[in-house]
Amino acid sequence: MWDDPRQMNALSATLGLLALAGLVIAIVAYVVRLPAFAFREVVVTTPLARADSAQLEAAIRDDLAGTFFTMDLARARVMLARVPWVRDVALRRQWPNRLEIAVDEHEPLARFNDGQFVSARGEVFAAGSDVALPSFEGPEARAAEMADRYREWSQALAPLALRVVEMRLSPRGGWRLKAAGADSALTLELGRDEPDARLARFVAAYRQTLGALARAGTRVEVVDLRYRNGFAARIPAFRERAAKPAA
Repeated sequence: MWDDPRQMNALSATLGLLALAGLVIAIVAYVVRLPAFAFREVVVTTPLARADSAQLEAAIRDDLAGTFFTMDLARARVMLARVPWVRDVALRRQWPNRLEIAVDEHEPLARFNDGQFVSARGEVFAAGSDVALPSFEGPEARAAEMADRYREWSQALAPLALRVVEMRLSPRGGWRLKAAGADSALTLELGRDEPDARLARFVAAYRQTLGALARAGTRVEVVDLRYRNGFAARIPAFRERAAKPAA
């Protein structure tokens, strides 16, 4: 090989091309990092309803690194999504030095377990807020199911002027609701089996049963719907009369 001029010329040409390619890559890598290509304008294009603009600005300032060419947009999305109330972000580069950020915020549906929220999409997230919301308690893996049930059962109870304020799903799958009316609250024990059918049976019989008791001035606190063909009502301060002894 060393005695063959053709092979030597080919090797020299190859090495020269490799060196030139390496030089071009180094130049490009240097140029794209120049301050001239740094973002001069970062704009949040969506109005913020719940996310704190100061926290979002701090995250943009501290966590977003790179120029128009070098910024890792996937990493930037992850970092910005850590801001409370931010569900997701979409980033768009606009030549020559503008970055646009569209923020998708969580829409809270209820408080969930200890200090968290569940969104209208059934997603559990952490944030801070004093807004009055229903309360959910249950396994996080079933949060989306609880959100769906909440909407369905709220609609079912609306004709009775009752709204769901608490929902509990036990580890064994038993459902319990607390519904509030104009001046009272009612706990509904739905159990595990066919909760939709049990609630529908309660709604259908309400006006002739609990509604009649309410019109007579009798308040019911708890209704147990875990019966095959009916339900039981618990009335505050009610005491069953003891049977009289036989004469």
